[in-house]
Amino acid sequence: MSIFVDIEKKLGSFTLQSKFSVNNETLSLLGESGCGKSITLRCIAGLVKPDKGRIVVDDKVFFDSNQKINLTVQERRTGMLFQHYALFPNMSVYNNIMLGTKREVVKSIRKKLVDEIITKFNISDIANSYPNKISGGQQQRVALARILVSKPDILLLDEPFSALDSHLKFKLERELINTINDFSKTVIFVSHNRDEVYRLSDSIAIMKNGMIEQIGKKEEVFKNPRTKNGALLTGCKNISDVTILSENKVLTDEWGIELEVDKIRCNGHIKSVGIRLHDIKIVYDKSLYPNIESEPNVFQCKISEKIENTFSYTLMLNVIGVNMKTPIGATIGKEFVNKINDNELQIMIPKDSIICI
Repeated sequence: MSIFVDIEKKLGSFTLQSKFSVNNETLSLLGESGCGKSITLRCIAGLVKPDKGRIVVDDKVFFDSNQKINLTVQERRTGMLFQHYALFPNMSVYNNIMLGTKREVVKSIRKKLVDEIITKFNISDIANSYPNKISGGQQQRVALARILVSKPDILLLDEPFSALDSHLKFKLERELINTINDFSKTVIFVSHNRDEVYRLSDSIAIMKNGMIEQIGKKEEVFKNPRTKNGALLTGCKNISDVTILSENKVLTDEWGIELEVDKIRCNGHIKSVGIRLHDIKIVYDKSLYPNIESEPNVFQCKISEKIENTFSYTLMLNVIGVNMKTPIGATIGKEFVNKINDNELQIMIPKDSIICI
């Protein structure tokens, strides 16, 4: 099941200009709140009418401003899971799911479909309960069951974990992955959480201010984000504008240090660089790096701050002898932190790990 989207929608001072295509995979729209992710889903579902453009699923035209086509929500056969699930509070779990079968006119078949999906989602014991009497995780299962019993052509997931406590998210995420795999059609997933996006997606579209900045396979988008926004959204904490010194060397504005970069990867046309915390090698044992003196991007640093995380420390580092605007962050496991000097250490930044923007 393929989908093509090329739409524009103006909402006050905000303009959505969303364009992408997906074919039988899970695409995540990753961006900060207010960037246009959810509006894009609502336009696809038929809940919001774009000002202009075109939406096509396989050969079925959902919307075409030139041809004056705008199918109803029912005609589109999309399944949309809302952030807070949109269950009817005055209806039991069973009857909420039954609403998803209204395209089927034969009552006995409708009942059979509901019974089957309730068994599949393991919610038989709460079938007669009401939404306010069941947990957030159970509400999500009910909402998904109601969607899938309608046999949608495409699945739209709008931040499905935002209403859940953190201890529930991992378990329900695994369940959702199984649901997506069973669905075997196009899924569009919206989130601002990079870890959820990476685990659930095949491809990722980075959004900002109503537009898609980059789209591609998740591994490529995380390895080579093409914008500062993309680098930040994929978890890069160290970012600096640069001045190009040569085809493989730059001067960083924030840190005041020269870095050797991969000239093929950076291609001499970069404006900024990014370094992920975990890519900085902290040299606590020089025997592990016997040739370190001949390696590029090796710096002697002082620790300006040590931030304790659950299973690691983030070290904020100032390069000795350099006037830095901001320190560089690096991470180290708690099991290794006692091996470093409290005041001074050596780091190495592999040039092939430097993100060129």
